Amino acid sequence: MKREQIITKMKEEGLVAVVRAESREQGEKIIDAILAGGIHFIEITMTVPGAMHIIEAMAEKYKDNQEVVIGAGTVLDPETARAAILAGASYIVAPSLNLDTIRLCNRYCVPVIPGVMTPTEAVSALEAGCGLLKIFPGNVMGPGAISSFRGPLPQADYMPTGGVDVDNIDQWMKAGACAVGTGSSLTKGAKTGNYQAVTKKAEEFVAAVKAARS
Repeated sequence: MKREQIITKMKEEGLVAVVRAESREQGEKIIDAILAGGIHFIEITMTVPGAMHIIEAMAEKYKDNQEVVIGAGTVLDPETARAAILAGASYIVAPSLNLDTIRLCNRYCVPVIPGVMTPTEAVSALEAGCGLLKIFPGNVMGPGAISSFRGPLPQADYMPTGGVDVDNIDQWMKAGACAVGTGSSLTKGAKTGNYQAVTKKAEEFVAAVKAARS
């Protein structure tokens, strides 16, 4: 898919699963469990051991499935972004604003979602060509942050990550979030090897987004 199609699909589905794991094997099991639950956007963070290998393996495994979109998260610099793109990442997510990373992704026509916490960062990201901004950390800023950002900057789309769970998705959506990113609350079952719990939680997230939008 092209850059615009990926962002459009992300906003339509409204969910990005942030995957952190202790090993490559655990990471792949978590991803399969999330996909089984109906979440199709997978953000593999660079904090996972062997993250690039996981991206490459998952991109290859699901290359014929147009529903599944594999991305890279916790990308701090352009060097990491390029490596992730070459490994098969279809989009890049960052916890902070790095203009060199944005330029690199624009060069390859790969969507990049930078983390912002202030209006100054948000405006800089917009000027660099990013229309979808990550509100991070969401648990610190709260849903009201999106309402505040949308006041002076209604032209942007916002996706919170951090502290998002099934019981507060409606608050984020009502505040104006076009999508949400979720990690620990989604994948906590994996800590005890209960991947069925991960799948069930993913199903709950999908249902919560539909309910919030209805």
